[in-house]
Amino acid sequence: MTDLLYARAQMGLSLAFHIVFAAAGVALPVLMVISDWKARRTGDADYRLLSQKLAKGTAILFAVGAVSGTVLSFELGLLWPEFMGQYGEVIGLPFALEGVAFFTEAIFLGIYLYGRERVSPGLHLFSGVMVALSGAASAFFVTLVNVFMNDPSGFTPTAVGPMNIEPLAAMFSSGWKYQTVHVLISCYQASAFAMAGIHAFVLLKHPGSGFHRKALSVALPVACLTALLQPLVGDFLAKHTAKEQPVKLAAMEGHFDTERGAPLRLGGLPDVETATTPYALDIPKGLSILAFGDPDAEVRGLKEFPREDWPPVAKVHVSFQVMVGAGSAMALLSVVTLLLRWRKREWPASRWMMRAWLWASPLGLLALEAGWLVTEWGRQPWILHGVMRTAEAVTPVPHLAAPFWTFTLVYLFLGVVVTFLLARQVAGTLPGREADDAH
Repeated sequence: MTDLLYARAQMGLSLAFHIVFAAAGVALPVLMVISDWKARRTGDADYRLLSQKLAKGTAILFAVGAVSGTVLSFELGLLWPEFMGQYGEVIGLPFALEGVAFFTEAIFLGIYLYGRERVSPGLHLFSGVMVALSGAASAFFVTLVNVFMNDPSGFTPTAVGPMNIEPLAAMFSSGWKYQTVHVLISCYQASAFAMAGIHAFVLLKHPGSGFHRKALSVALPVACLTALLQPLVGDFLAKHTAKEQPVKLAAMEGHFDTERGAPLRLGGLPDVETATTPYALDIPKGLSILAFGDPDAEVRGLKEFPREDWPPVAKVHVSFQVMVGAGSAMALLSVVTLLLRWRKREWPASRWMMRAWLWASPLGLLALEAGWLVTEWGRQPWILHGVMRTAEAVTPVPHLAAPFWTFTLVYLFLGVVVTFLLARQVAGTLPGREADDAH
C-alpha cells in the first residue's frame, strides 16, 4: 500500500476502535443513572448492584476511550499536518470545548465511583447525571468537527489559506443538528442493545434470575425508544445530504444516472465500469420521495460529477445498506417488544424473545460502525469537502506502515484486556454470586 493508504487505514482503525468505547462511554452513564434512580426509589438491592456494575464498566471504558481518543488527536496532527496546520484555528473551538467536557466527566465520575457512601444521596445521583451529560457533550463537540469536514463553513478559502474566520459559524456548519443527534442516538442504541443481549443470554441459561430481569427492564426501554427514533432522524440527515452532498447520496444509493422519479435500490453491488448496480431491488420513485418528498423530484447521479470526485461507490453503498438493514431489524424487534409489553403489562421474557434480543445485540454496534464508514468514505477524496483533498493533507514522512502495524497490535491487546475486564463484571452478576458482589 502507499503511505496515503496506510495513513487512511491507521486513522480508520483508530476511529473504528475508539468509537465502540466512546459510544459505550456516552450511553452507560445514562443506564447507570436510571438504575441508581430505580434503586433509590424502590430500595431494591438488585438495582443498586446494577448501578455499581455499570459504574465500573463506565470507568473501564472511559479509561480506554481516553487513551484511544488521545491517540486520535495526535494522529490528526501527525498524519494530516496540512489540514491541521491550515484549518486547526478554524475548527479549534469544538476541540477545546470537548476537552472541558472530558475533564468535567472525569471529575464527576470520580465523585460517583468513590462518593457513594461519602456524599449525600442527592449529590451522588447528581454526579451521575453530570457524567452522562458530560459524555454526551464530549461526543457532541467531536461530531461538530466531523460535520465541518463534511460541510465546511465559517471561513473564506484562499490560495494562502483560510481568511475571514468565524469560529462559531465553522463549529455549527449546516446540518449539525441532524448529524449530532444521529450520532448520540446511535451511541445509546448500540449500548442498550448490547446490554439487553448480555442479560438475555444469561436469562436463557438462568430464567429465574431477578437481577438480570431487572437489568433487562432498564436496557429495553432505551433500546426500543432509540431504535424507533433513529430512522426518523436518519431521514432528516439523508434529506440534508441529498441537498448539500449529492455525490455522497448517489454513492450511498448506487445511483449513476440523473433522473426524475429515481428508484430506491435495496441491495446490489455498484459497478463503476458499467455504471450499473446489479442484483439490486428497485422501488419505483422511492429515492425521489425519501430524498425530496416528491415522487417526481430529480435526483442527480454520479455521472453529473467528475470521476475524480467520486467516493469509493461500492464501499459506501454496501456500508449504507448494512446500516439501514441493521437499523430496520432493530426497529422491527422494538415494535414487537413494545406491543408485547403493552398487551402483557410487563416486558416480554419468553425464550424466543430472549433469543431475538441476543441475536440483535451486535446490530447496534454494526450499524454504528457502518454509519461512520458511510460518513468517512462518502467524503472521499476530500478531507475537507470541496476545499482540500486527502492526498494534499497527508504527512510527507515515509514508512507509515510501521506505526500502522504497531497500533494494530496495541489495539488488539487493549481489546482483549477490556473484553476480559467487562466479562468479569458480567460474571460477578451470575446467580449465586450476586449476593457476594453486593457486599
